[in-house]
Amino acid sequence: MKPGFIYILTNKNNTTLYVGVTSDLPGRILEHRSNKYKNSFTAKYNLTKLVYWASFQEIGDAIAREKQLKAGSRKKKLDLIGMINPDWNDLFESIKNMMDSF
Repeated sequence: MKPGFIYILTNKNNTTLYVGVTSDLPGRILEHRSNKYKNSFTAKYNLTKLVYWASFQEIGDAIAREKQLKAGSRKKKLDLIGMINPDWNDLFESIKNMMDSF
């Protein structure tokens, strides 16, 4: 089975959050940044800043964690981001080298 990733995107003002899951994190973030899906939630709210991500050995585990995060409160998401990325930096640069492995 494929590995999986969960991620959280926000806009430049950090006001809107989006939780997603994918098996190709760099590729998926590039899709968000290019607004590949023009009518999507992320395109509508310009959510292109990667502020959190985590990897899982199997995509099924990533999907389960995504569901937990989506069901949780905004505060829990903010706390999670704050623990890993307290300055809310864009983490895209940290995953770009993953593109060579896919």
